[in-house]
Amino acid sequence: MGWLRSRRLHYWVGAIAILFGLLAALRLVFYYGFSGLDDRPLTEAMAETLSIGLRFDLRLAILLMLPVALVAWFPRWNLVSTPMLRVVARLYLVLAVAAVVLIYIVDFGHFAYLGVRLNATVFRFLADAQISTDMLWQSYPVIWITLGWLVTTAVILVLLWQFERVTLGRKAKPITRFSRIWGSLAMCVLVFLGLLGRVTDINLENPVPLRWSDAFFSGDNQVAALGLNPVIFLYDTMSLPQDRYDLAQVRNHYEAVSTYLAVDKPDTESLVFSRTPAPQPWRLDNGSRPNVLFIMLESLGASAVGAYGNPLNPTPNIDRLAKESWFFKHFYVPVTGTAKTVWASITGIPDVSRDETATRNPLISNQHTLINAFEGYEKLYTIGGNSGWANMNALIRQSIDGVRLLEERHWRSPMVDVWGISDLDLFKETDRLLRQLPKDKPFFAYIQTAGNHRPFTIPKQNDGFEAIELPLDEVQRGGSRSLSQYNAVRLLDFNIGRLMEIAKEGGYYENTIFVMFGDHNTRITGVPHMPPAFEKLGLESNHVPMLIHAPGLLEPRVFDEAVGLADLLPTIAGLLGLEHTNRTIGRDLQQPAPEGDRAVPLVLREGSFPIIGAVTKDYLLQMEYDGSKPTLHDLASMTPLENVAAEHPSEFQRLEKLARGLYETSRLMLYQNVRESSRPPASPGVNTDPVE
Repeated sequence: MGWLRSRRLHYWVGAIAILFGLLAALRLVFYYGFSGLDDRPLTEAMAETLSIGLRFDLRLAILLMLPVALVAWFPRWNLVSTPMLRVVARLYLVLAVAAVVLIYIVDFGHFAYLGVRLNATVFRFLADAQISTDMLWQSYPVIWITLGWLVTTAVILVLLWQFERVTLGRKAKPITRFSRIWGSLAMCVLVFLGLLGRVTDINLENPVPLRWSDAFFSGDNQVAALGLNPVIFLYDTMSLPQDRYDLAQVRNHYEAVSTYLAVDKPDTESLVFSRTPAPQPWRLDNGSRPNVLFIMLESLGASAVGAYGNPLNPTPNIDRLAKESWFFKHFYVPVTGTAKTVWASITGIPDVSRDETATRNPLISNQHTLINAFEGYEKLYTIGGNSGWANMNALIRQSIDGVRLLEERHWRSPMVDVWGISDLDLFKETDRLLRQLPKDKPFFAYIQTAGNHRPFTIPKQNDGFEAIELPLDEVQRGGSRSLSQYNAVRLLDFNIGRLMEIAKEGGYYENTIFVMFGDHNTRITGVPHMPPAFEKLGLESNHVPMLIHAPGLLEPRVFDEAVGLADLLPTIAGLLGLEHTNRTIGRDLQQPAPEGDRAVPLVLREGSFPIIGAVTKDYLLQMEYDGSKPTLHDLASMTPLENVAAEHPSEFQRLEKLARGLYETSRLMLYQNVRESSRPPASPGVNTDPVE
């Protein structure tokens, strides 16, 4: 343990403690001076949120001292042996501490003025710098605030310099090489945990760090503000793209899009897209309100399913359900990726963010969703792993009123890989929660599976599922790259069959609408059993299975039109006859499409310069994101890369307008659909303790 006598270690850890003390003190200033919560009793949620905030403060203190650690641990020239490096470190700390204290001061004023913590939108005030400066001068005691900033900075710097003199200036004590190595490894682990922000519930295969979205666990935005660190939050929001949408393009295409959406009162100036549909004649009328259960089928593309033509019979349960359900032959997710599918399925808006997923943007995670039209429903969202991945938990908690979000830390079932517990265990534990719900209230539940994903784990406890052996070339002809991938599809199908049995045992099978859909496809090899267009045009990634299974409520039916992920919630809301206002791209698929042959917007290539499109059951129009190079393709053709725009000019012109218009409108809707008010707290009724 001789490494504990290190002068440089004492200095570095002590300096972190001083900075952490400063940040914790500033958090208390915010709590008592600005949060508006100081007159409330300290609740468990507030205490937990403050704990999250303190862990962010520790992370920032460590990050601020990492450059100093680098200089301190140089083998020959370091803070002990080289006085000039001490001067450099002091200058760095002057700038760092001054900047941090200034950001906190601006954050306090920002929250007092707007009621939200400091974020990248603050830079909009620079557009009117003179007006903003005058407002600050006339509204705040700028001179006293400046003096407070300088004094606070000076006090911290004096403490740091005095601590440096006491530690680095004392006589060195001998430390063996072995002790140094051991101590370095121990410090690396401690620093890793400090930056991670958690010491429990760590999935070592997927160590998701503490994120800003964790502060919103309570559903109360005012309480959540206690858990944010303004420096880290400002950095997170600054990394977001600033070119959010193009109003001119939205306005240019407004007529086509408002017709497509059947907007009640179109207005080119206000760009309103909301509509309030009347109860439809096809709504269910069985004397009771059915349950609704969404099941997202991880990485399951249509080409992997027998009902869509896969020759290897990997999905007998889904194939059987397809014959007993509403089966959708041409169903598409607008953008590939799990987080983007979660976003679109909850909000009804394609996640067309170019650089990051929309779930990672804290400025838009509080969205309107039609799930809130399910009044009187108990709402659950369950996932086997960590919902903090891509900050999906922020969207779920902030947008769905009264939702209970349960993830890996809630389960007693063993984690089988990086993605948490097995899908089968997730189904069983979700069933346990559903059985606890009040019998006189229906439920809306969303289950997010993860097993059909690398590393394609086959759990030991799987209710008798057995992997099979097939020649590699045979499974590759069916669209799987490996035998393990093929068996993972089979396991997912097996688990869906078990879920239906579990629901029957639970007594809610007959009165539940099961909505099952893939989030994207991950096939890597060719798919000769599919029409050439799906592979050659890149549609295979967006084309996923979809069925609505309600054995006691709906007769089997095959939908041959193109349908999109955003259409799910409006369709279910129409079936249930729910009163709602729809502000998004999604449409009730039972209503006639104003454009005639249904069209679905897609993003075919993501990134800063995406390729966008619109697909029907017969054609795909694709173009660059700026509208250039539009081409039309026949999905039934054996040469689908051929541009057939000249042969079908009216279809080309129709889809060209819709593809660009729906893309630009979706970009706007990501921000236009944000809720301004805080949602109510979660409703009681579900025991979220770990399942025994």
